[in-house]
Amino acid sequence: MNAQKPISVERGADCHAHVFCGDRFPFAEKTVYRPHPSQAGTADELMSVLDAHGLTHGLLVGANPYGLDNSCMLDAIAASKGRFKGIALVGHDVTEKEIADLSSRGVVGCRINLFNQGLAPLTDTRAPALLERLREAGWYVQIQCEKDQLAEVAPILKKARVKIMVDHFGRPDITRGVRQPGYQALLEFGRSGNAVVKLSGAFRSSLEPYPHHDTDPFIEAAIEAFTLENCVWGSDWPFVRIDARMDYGPALSVLGRWLPDAADRNKVLWETPARLFGFSSR
Repeated sequence: MNAQKPISVERGADCHAHVFCGDRFPFAEKTVYRPHPSQAGTADELMSVLDAHGLTHGLLVGANPYGLDNSCMLDAIAASKGRFKGIALVGHDVTEKEIADLSSRGVVGCRINLFNQGLAPLTDTRAPALLERLREAGWYVQIQCEKDQLAEVAPILKKARVKIMVDHFGRPDITRGVRQPGYQALLEFGRSGNAVVKLSGAFRSSLEPYPHHDTDPFIEAAIEAFTLENCVWGSDWPFVRIDARMDYGPALSVLGRWLPDAADRNKVLWETPARLFGFSSR
């Protein structure tokens, strides 16, 4: 059997979730996807899910269908009474004033999506100036990438000296093992001490059904390189752009296999995200 035991959680942060706001905020005219109504979870629904699983906080990631309009995410943060922080979606020309305003409203970084857009966001001539503004603001540059993309942009990110955070442990090609260039680039960032990795989205890389045992060597290598001081966990709720039903419990339960020690899980679920993103237990 592949059954995973549920893990007991008293406090913790889900560091990768998206929220949608129904008709209150419109989607952008041009967008990579529009969520199926069953996948367009609201902030209130996310709160209920977190409460049901003993989690207390969440790091929201701006949802692609809204384009560069972060209104829905900011609304959720404002209503959360300190439970939510955010990763915004911004353009190359975002100003220092706009970054400061977002910071004052609970945003701690921005997402650069190589998975959807290719290398263009970081090879654009405006990218160096953007990265400089992000570094000065102390923001995390959250990278969604796959396969060897991180290796291709590593020189740009290193030169910029920004704090990076990598989604879904880099979405590696499982068939190529941890020696593939993209994953070695991830591990090198981890050993630098200036990067964070999300132990999230195993179902997006795995070639096996739950509980995704084929991801274990990648997770083990990531934990060793980044240490628990720079590893966080995320569910990827509400599981957009997938064809099969996905539930929160299985996504959380795999953490019990990756980190069987309760103290280690507490560090990844609470101590590390609280320190990195400024979550408060009050």
